[in-house]
Amino acid sequence: MTSSDSLPSAAAARAVPEGPAAQQGADRRRWFALAIVMTAAFMDLVDVTIVNIAIPSITRDTGASFSSIQWITAGYALAFAAGLITGGRLGDIHGRKRLFLLGIAGFTIASALCGFAVSPEMLVASRILQGATAALMVPQVLSIVHATFPAHERGKVFGLFGAIVGLGAVSGPLLGALLTEWNLFGLEWRPIFLINLPVGIAGLVLGRKFITESKAPKALRLDLAGVALVTLGLLMLLYPLTRGRELGWPVWGHVSMAASLLVFAGLVGYERQKARKDGSPLIELSLFRVKSFAAGIAVQLTFGVGLGIFFLVWTLYLQTGLGWSALKAGTTGIPFSIAVSVAAGLSVQKLVPRFGRKVLQAGALLMIVGLLLYAGEAERYGRAITSWQMVLPLVVMGVGMGLIVAPLTDAVLSGVPKEHSGSASGLINTVQQMGTALGLGLVSVVFFGAIDDGAAPQVLGGQFVDAFQRSLWCVAGVLAVIFFVMFALPASPRPQQEGSDGTEGSGAVAEEDETGKEPVLTH
Repeated sequence: MTSSDSLPSAAAARAVPEGPAAQQGADRRRWFALAIVMTAAFMDLVDVTIVNIAIPSITRDTGASFSSIQWITAGYALAFAAGLITGGRLGDIHGRKRLFLLGIAGFTIASALCGFAVSPEMLVASRILQGATAALMVPQVLSIVHATFPAHERGKVFGLFGAIVGLGAVSGPLLGALLTEWNLFGLEWRPIFLINLPVGIAGLVLGRKFITESKAPKALRLDLAGVALVTLGLLMLLYPLTRGRELGWPVWGHVSMAASLLVFAGLVGYERQKARKDGSPLIELSLFRVKSFAAGIAVQLTFGVGLGIFFLVWTLYLQTGLGWSALKAGTTGIPFSIAVSVAAGLSVQKLVPRFGRKVLQAGALLMIVGLLLYAGEAERYGRAITSWQMVLPLVVMGVGMGLIVAPLTDAVLSGVPKEHSGSASGLINTVQQMGTALGLGLVSVVFFGAIDDGAAPQVLGGQFVDAFQRSLWCVAGVLAVIFFVMFALPASPRPQQEGSDGTEGSGAVAEEDETGKEPVLTH
């Protein structure tokens, strides 16, 4: 990355004398830029979870069926996953700032369409558009951070980012509950989307002023065939999985999911050929030679599956199974939210530098313990359970999640070349969204598979409680898989230090990959 493509690195700053005022101004600009992109990331994360808590209100107001409700949640994730890699590559080609601003503008418009939707069909279509525009915005967040901050500062930045991720992921239900219960201007659930309008407009205005443009240092072209193959493969996998239960698991759905594997295999072959031909593939397969990246991607995928199952099932359990109001369900998640945010902030700054990979594995184990405690409480108290009886398992789960989300991002990107940061962050988000969409699809199996649609209301609540316990055991199994996959992550973090030449060094545990250019984390 050249100095003209991003904010100056520490080495460049020393090479070009600047006065204290200029240094302070540049430093202030990048931290303003960080606040802006993190606000956008927070907006996206909240928008994913805020919808769940408003499901009963949406159903009452629009007459949406369960199929429509599933598509309001899964349609966003599907469009998001299908467009993320492309969004990351477009940022590399045309400029990350430009794509970020385009994405946040589109996301704001789509949010307005969601808020003013007059039918379930319009709401589903608007949510799909919202996911597609988020796919332009979100990959640029990590890319801008990666290009703006030198390596020795990224630990602090990713600690902040992890805290924002944790807060955004779990504060959505509380915000959704408040907005729904307040029924502002008689709009019921609609403010959960309309609240994005002032935030998006502010992000556009401030982003134009404070974010510095950056691109890949060499000219790249958009790989249209790669875009088509990625989109086709994801749709063939996720569409039948999402609609399978509603349609009675038809044969064509199974055929489509199996055939998607062939499409992905064809994509890998094509991308290899594309890389040899002009060096401009959609997916940089060389990234998977970086052990930390390959292992982190596997963890992201399985983690997304677990989160996709848990958050939707949790909302259905609280509001439909227990019959709680949106506000009571939302406030129940406050201990979880606080625990995630605190643990995420501490993990990168204090724990990972000392204990390395063990922090992430401890997080997985704590989440498993929390899930099993929650399942035990749900079985013991049944529908008489209270919010206070959920505090312990939620705090344990929240601490575990916080220990994973922040250091995992840093571990995945630590050995990635700057010129591929857009593609890499697109892949990170894509596989997590793929996992989330897979998890949402699996809700039909692990949750609704235990429920009799024709049961009487007084029986149905008990079935929801039983289905919730079953789902928690499934998520605990997913996290057990994550724990073992984490053994492939680097045992220790790469020291963020500067070499004798004034450039950022990778430390003693870094080696060069096959290109001979970039450091790769090793054990």
